[in-house]
Amino acid sequence: MAKKIQMKTPLVEIDGDEMTRVMWAMVKEKLLTPHIDLKTVYYDLSLKKRNDTDDKITIEAAEAIKKYGVGVKCATITPNAARVEEYKLKKQWKSPNGTIRAILDGTVFREPIMLKNIEPAVRFWKKPIIIGRHAYGDVYKNVELKIDKPGKAQLVYSAENGEEKCALIQEFSGPGIIQGIHNTDKSIESFAKSCFTYALDQKVDLWFAAKDTISKTYDSNFKNIFEKVYKEGSYKEKFEKAGIIYFYTLIDDAVARVVRSEGGFLWACKNYDGDVLSDFLGSAYGSLALLTSVLVSPYGFFEYEAAHGTVQKHYYKYLKGEKTSTNSMAIIFAWTGALKKRGELDNIPELVKFADNLEDATIKTVEKDLVMTGDLTRISNPPAKKVATTQEFIEAIAKNLEKKM
Repeated sequence: MAKKIQMKTPLVEIDGDEMTRVMWAMVKEKLLTPHIDLKTVYYDLSLKKRNDTDDKITIEAAEAIKKYGVGVKCATITPNAARVEEYKLKKQWKSPNGTIRAILDGTVFREPIMLKNIEPAVRFWKKPIIIGRHAYGDVYKNVELKIDKPGKAQLVYSAENGEEKCALIQEFSGPGIIQGIHNTDKSIESFAKSCFTYALDQKVDLWFAAKDTISKTYDSNFKNIFEKVYKEGSYKEKFEKAGIIYFYTLIDDAVARVVRSEGGFLWACKNYDGDVLSDFLGSAYGSLALLTSVLVSPYGFFEYEAAHGTVQKHYYKYLKGEKTSTNSMAIIFAWTGALKKRGELDNIPELVKFADNLEDATIKTVEKDLVMTGDLTRISNPPAKKVATTQEFIEAIAKNLEKKM
């Protein structure tokens, strides 16, 4: 057997929950450790561990990415009331992804994995559409109140010098709800710079969309900062030289245009829009398990993750000893993305080559061998030759990878 590839700097490995945690271990055992002397700094962000540490471990994981530069993350549970009861939690802990994104001040870029036998649901799409999601603020760092009696709700800002600004939200005549959200110019500017830089790196047009006609202060601020960064940050000249464009429109117009486009561009979205639309695009391109995801910080930190959730239903079947057919492609591509970036930063070309080989082996398994999991079987043309279980799919990839090594 060939000598294992050596790493210089460890990756920050962030483990997660439920079925994705099961697949995480399989991917490492079958696809990675046979070929790489894998060095990682490990953090267990399972819901139980976060509860035991009062969520301090999430902060520690984010700080580790700052230290080592590159992290790879499994899917994790963001608990609701039902999960609090199921896991006997102290409280509804916040989204680990939201916490990490806020600490790294990054932008999430999600791009579909294109397969020849999996056609997008939108017949016009010929190229991948990349979603650039602002990873700070909005409803993910909101403050909410339930109103139970008549009264006045106000938005109040108290400056350090004692000055105050006040705006009426609503005069309640009965029960209702209010929500306060925020953002910062610094974070929006980082978001804009990350998107312009990523568009140049990928050599694709950049679209940005918000609703400044309705949100004349909040969304207008996003629009104005993007325009300022584009013109004053030398991006305008760089875009013109690269033959690509920056385009702003309203979010509803953007959605209509996207459906009629052939793809092949980066779509920058505010936090909530990006959350919803990345899942929409992932499903429309075939499956959420065909969606790559990377958090890029303007300070040079990278975190790769599976874009989908923890696959709760399959996990419950797995616990009963039943066979599952869960797609591990997004997890595999999270690892390959992180390994490639680690190899680039540490100048280890064989590590980059290994990651490319693993991606090729994974695509060959689905495209040419027509071995695939249940989610792809329903939409494959030509049809699958074998509907593989979770483990069989990873083992089939391992065989193709061995041939390439």
